[in-house]
Amino acid sequence: MIQRDNGLSIRRQCELLGLNRSGLYYIPPIQDTEAVKRDESLMACIDHWHTRCPYLGSRKIVIKLQEDGFTVCLKTVRRLMLKMGIYAIYPKPNLSKRNFKEAIVPYLLRNYTASFPNQVWSIDITYIPMPHGHMYLTAIIDWYSRRLIGYYLSDTLDAASVVHTVKKTVKECGISAIINSDQGSQLTSDDYKTLLHSLNIRQSMDGRSRWADNIMIERWFRSLKTEQLDPNEYHSPRELRQLIDTYVDDYNNIRPHEALGYKVPNDFYFGSFAA
Repeated sequence: MIQRDNGLSIRRQCELLGLNRSGLYYIPPIQDTEAVKRDESLMACIDHWHTRCPYLGSRKIVIKLQEDGFTVCLKTVRRLMLKMGIYAIYPKPNLSKRNFKEAIVPYLLRNYTASFPNQVWSIDITYIPMPHGHMYLTAIIDWYSRRLIGYYLSDTLDAASVVHTVKKTVKECGISAIINSDQGSQLTSDDYKTLLHSLNIRQSMDGRSRWADNIMIERWFRSLKTEQLDPNEYHSPRELRQLIDTYVDDYNNIRPHEALGYKVPNDFYFGSFAA
């Protein structure tokens, strides 16, 4: 739209169009498509090894990647694991990137047993590789019934996805007394904490060096990937969402759980309300 020979100065044309003159000369950087493809391939392989052996740290994942034929260094693996929001599951300090110390709340569930549905929920986020790119799945599980009660698929790792998942789950299932999570930055964000406060939900967080505190949702993610996503092909977010929908439906309706006396989660969840 900017013309150099129409009688108006470049400055005046920018003013009329509401543009910053310096932006007129900005040339956006050309994205290195080969580097992006390489990162996506590495992240898919990192996710494979993290799902199969969640106790592997970045140094050991480097070795597994090199065995798989990648030429990769520790710095790259750490950068990609941070981008994916994953970390090795074993006792260690600083479990995940998090907000200021004031945002951390105590773990409320030590030696705690849920006695009815919607008493305690667990929430977490996992990385899912795609043929071209990746997605993030936020999910909520009910402690008492093992029922997967809420989930949301997004292409970004941010607090908005967590807030949306909680709002959607509350609308469909009611309000939990307590919701537990790790100390990730999305789950220590002001938006998330403000939402829980407005709903009168008590927030609980895994204790420092206590990776097993949120193990229920971690196990569900592992089962989803090994039983449903790894054996099947999906080429778009829509196909991925259909696979997740099918798995959640089967998991809640037809898969018996030993911890539930071999009942299925939906029978345990809805049966308790009927009683």
